[in-house]
Amino acid sequence: MAISITHKAAERVEKYLKNRGKGLGLRLGVKTTGCSGMAYTLEFVDEALPEDQVFECYGIKIMIDPKSLVYIDGTELDFEKDGLNEGFKFNNPNVKAECGCGESFTV
Repeated sequence: MAISITHKAAERVEKYLKNRGKGLGLRLGVKTTGCSGMAYTLEFVDEALPEDQVFECYGIKIMIDPKSLVYIDGTELDFEKDGLNEGFKFNNPNVKAECGCGESFTV
């Protein structure tokens, strides 16, 4: 089981953590919502929870709860900038379908 991030995403996370003034890393997860069933969650965290699985890539710690890991195992987090739009992108090999707006997915 593994989660990874691209170098571009790691640079962006590092910048956010530096601007924030504190933080251990990122928490990735999923929640039930949207028209396809699940959506990704992403938040900056100051400490890991006892049940978290912790991965590290390019010096960035990524925390994931065991329930979410089942759905996002093998995922790579990337950061894309396209014109005025920018944001993190989840490249999840487990996704079977996505809704039309791209906000939710099924596995």
